[in-house]
Amino acid sequence: MGNQNKSIYLIPVMLCFFCMGFVDLVGIASNYVKEDLALTDSVANVFPSLVFFWFLIFSVPTGMLMNKIGRKKTVLLSLVVTVVSLLLPLFGETFAIMLVAFSLLGIGNALMQTSLNPLVSTVMGGGNLASTLTFGQFVKAIASFSAPYLAMWGATKFIPDFGYDWRILFGIFFIVGTFSTILLFVTPIEEPPMEGKPSTFVECFKLLGTPIVLLSFLGIMCHVGIDVGTNTTAPKILMERLGMSLNEAAFATSLYFIFRTIGCLTGSFFLRVLKMRTFFVISVVMMALSMCGLFIGTEQWMLYCAIALVGYGNSNVFSMCFATALESMPEKQNEVSGLMIMGLFGGTIFPLLMGLLSDAMGQGGAVLVMAVGVIYLFTYIKQLNPYKL
Repeated sequence: MGNQNKSIYLIPVMLCFFCMGFVDLVGIASNYVKEDLALTDSVANVFPSLVFFWFLIFSVPTGMLMNKIGRKKTVLLSLVVTVVSLLLPLFGETFAIMLVAFSLLGIGNALMQTSLNPLVSTVMGGGNLASTLTFGQFVKAIASFSAPYLAMWGATKFIPDFGYDWRILFGIFFIVGTFSTILLFVTPIEEPPMEGKPSTFVECFKLLGTPIVLLSFLGIMCHVGIDVGTNTTAPKILMERLGMSLNEAAFATSLYFIFRTIGCLTGSFFLRVLKMRTFFVISVVMMALSMCGLFIGTEQWMLYCAIALVGYGNSNVFSMCFATALESMPEKQNEVSGLMIMGLFGGTIFPLLMGLLSDAMGQGGAVLVMAVGVIYLFTYIKQLNPYKL
């Protein structure tokens, strides 16, 4: 597959990364659902937790499914499930509908995250995997930071045949998702035949016995816990400490994803010119400074700086942990991918704990939970090769 062909085939694949970003609407959506249905923090945080719960159930089976039907077909299946999840909220906003919609969104995203990253490896044919995955995360982040703006726009602007409704973002993402499904379907991508016998379910989990795979898995758990936690909690911090309304505070989520987008875009360059370990250290230090700011900050500028720091710092952690694990066992990439994406289950554990602590002691309690994840990432640094770019 020539370089020109690679570029052509990367277009629909990168559009799939945009669809992968749809999952991040759960942060701002859960805040609007909380307000519309008068829910507590603990109950509202069930929505982001539910989305990421399905990564625990579906990630490893998806890795095994890829061995049977191929990576492209698995990505197509994930897109179909995602499109259906985006359609449901357009018919109503009851608690039951939103539970089903967020569940399907989580299932579709679990399928997509498990299969799309190895599909990038197929298209690239090896080389520059971490930087290419980081660019994919940049494309994903564009969808992530646009979601709060679309929700705010729908909530404050009159839309013909729709009225004032933040759920317009589901309609817009539904159209994009449908187009992405069609484009990938018509794009020919050659996948190498699988060598050897497919791994069983038990054999997949045995790979966690490999230290670098287990530690990378825990790193991804912390990354996504901090990601979903900031996405959900940042607006609440501004509302609690600055007295902002939800529509005003929703900017915090966009600010986080704006800097995560900048981080992914510049990270794809830095990962080519800096040692991965060096860039990882810089990223985690930024996140640590952010946790301090979010915990003690009472001024708008300090809180905005803290949100920006965690957005940039957390932007490349997933790609570095994922690529480290994937490259450690090249003969088991599908299985390792499934295990790494199962680590996104951190997006279930962190919000639940954060909701309980924030109900008990304010949003500072939620920040403490995220800080634990940052502390673990400091311990992961020694797993990265100090000499490898």
